[in-house]
Amino acid sequence: MLEECALPYVVRPVDISKGEQFTPRFLAISPNNRMPAIVDPRGPGGRPISVFESGAILQYLGRKTGKFYPSDERARVAVEEWLFWQMSGLGPMAGQAVHFRRYAPRQIAYAIARYTDEVNRLYGVMDARLAKHEFLAGRYSIADMACVGWVRLAERQGQDLTQFPHVKRWFEAVRARDAVKRAFAIRIPAASVVDMRDPKVRAMLFGQRARSMPRRSAG
Repeated sequence: MLEECALPYVVRPVDISKGEQFTPRFLAISPNNRMPAIVDPRGPGGRPISVFESGAILQYLGRKTGKFYPSDERARVAVEEWLFWQMSGLGPMAGQAVHFRRYAPRQIAYAIARYTDEVNRLYGVMDARLAKHEFLAGRYSIADMACVGWVRLAERQGQDLTQFPHVKRWFEAVRARDAVKRAFAIRIPAASVVDMRDPKVRAMLFGQRARSMPRRSAG
């Protein structure tokens, strides 16, 4: 979205293997200790604003720029339907499929089948939609931007895009956009690459529970 809108930005990697996502400084921006999160130094009223969660970020940037997030209510509803579909379905289910297929300490057949099949069902939903529309909400929008990164990893999710010809056509069209090419070309420093086989890294990323917060004083 930043590339599509030609907005200047600086990428600041967060080293999740070292627990940088749990630092007070980052939690002030993203209380769910997840990426992405942004800080817009020119937020509403000319004051900085931080935004976390990809869907909220896309909506914010859409309102800020007036691009890829229509103001017409019917068109906006269509965009939001598919944006929220990604946030509640495609993203979480694809993430679980990748986890149990690649990162779980032992292979659990039921979990692998459960999430791989659910992602397959979701790709079928997308394929049916794209059989009738060029893009998810009709015209290219933040809904497509939210989904393309997940579809890019279809193979890791146990999916074969040749089984979904309309998704494949859509993916190739989105991937061919200059802004998407630039975004996909961004690379984080080699020192920040996470070794998922490292037990310390796995302990930092998986199995986290609620962290206790300091009690407020009675005074």
